[in-house]
Amino acid sequence: MRHKRMKKWGTGLLAAGLLLTLAACGNAADQGGDKTSGSGSEAEAVEIDIFQFKVEFKDQFEALAKKYEAANEGVKINIETVGGGSDYGAALKSKFSSGNEPDIYNIGGPEDVNMWLENLTDLSDTKAAGEALEGTLTGATKDGKVLGLPYNIEGYGVIYNKEIFEKAGIDASTIKTLTDLENAAKTLDSKKEELGLDAPFALAAKELWITGLHSGNAFLNAEFDNDVMKAFDSKTVEFKYSEQFKKYIDISNDYSVQPTNSLDYSQQIEQLFSNGKVAMTQQGNWVYPTIADVNPELAENIGILPIPIDGVTEGTIPVGVPMYWGVNPNGSEAEIQASKDFLDYLYTSDEGKQIVLEEFKFVPAYKGYDTEKISDPLSKDVYTYYTEGNTTGWVFMGYPAGWGEQTLGAEIQKYVAKEATWEEAIQSAKDKWAEERE
Repeated sequence: MRHKRMKKWGTGLLAAGLLLTLAACGNAADQGGDKTSGSGSEAEAVEIDIFQFKVEFKDQFEALAKKYEAANEGVKINIETVGGGSDYGAALKSKFSSGNEPDIYNIGGPEDVNMWLENLTDLSDTKAAGEALEGTLTGATKDGKVLGLPYNIEGYGVIYNKEIFEKAGIDASTIKTLTDLENAAKTLDSKKEELGLDAPFALAAKELWITGLHSGNAFLNAEFDNDVMKAFDSKTVEFKYSEQFKKYIDISNDYSVQPTNSLDYSQQIEQLFSNGKVAMTQQGNWVYPTIADVNPELAENIGILPIPIDGVTEGTIPVGVPMYWGVNPNGSEAEIQASKDFLDYLYTSDEGKQIVLEEFKFVPAYKGYDTEKISDPLSKDVYTYYTEGNTTGWVFMGYPAGWGEQTLGAEIQKYVAKEATWEEAIQSAKDKWAEERE
């Protein structure tokens, strides 16, 4: 891969870590092809380098890029995907520090916006920004400028195997509280031999983002009024719902395949859940393609249960924007405009919309989509929770950089390993938040 010319680089980024190594995760780091210059067009040839984190739709995204190239002579798109078990944040810093800067890349919420501010283009004039659903631009807007376009809407909770629940005599629609979830786990545990289960649950505590970002967010969003900017501006964190948080981690851990600190994403989803060895695990609608690849029949018979705060947000799941697309202002005018045009095509053209819905399996964060075509059961559940108002927000993008994983996730690992009490783990997380926000 040839290097672009050296682009403007802010040295402060070298010392910073990206907020998220999130989300919807596999275990690969893949690079899309060697770079060549565009050719054969009377217009100026332009290359767009895209560096993105979501491995689940890598193949479909690359196929879409080829369609775009075929329809836009002289445009060459190079896609590099680093996600899942790889550290996207570290890889992105490396790209910029080497001078091989991407034209389009991913950022999280307000922490990332501040961190990468000098390397983000104002996208307020794009068609996609104008079509974004209410609230989806908040985490990537600063001083009235839209600095990132939302990927999609994602939701997560406790995904479950409907067939196993039916065999166990559990009515999933009655599970609204943590006590309901615990009772379901007890029932499954009592019948695990006849159901062919290794355990009712799989808690992938090895993955710090699962516990520190996602589990933590489920119990901190109410503390921050579902407002990512309130979390971002807060000097302290109280863990107002610490008791409920502890109960959820205890349920997940006590009824899980052990040891939970050794369970990674691949074991959690590909080996255990997709093969019917566990009935429940915390994940989101982004895992559907992975499950469908392993076990297509099972993939059509799964759903999402709540992660509730008893007495506060019962019957709800957290829903939000997982990442944003940022455009590098340090390229040529042609590269910047081509990047904007591609993102507009992706989310606002008829062809792009069809691919986003039917091939990417995204729940769109933009207007003008036929949501009746949302096809997979997890995304359908997310959309139902969303449209019925049974959702809470995503505030983890407002955590201090690295705190969710390296502090809270690491402290939860200590707790489940019995190396710290819950009180010690939470106090350490409180102290680190305050220290980071001094």
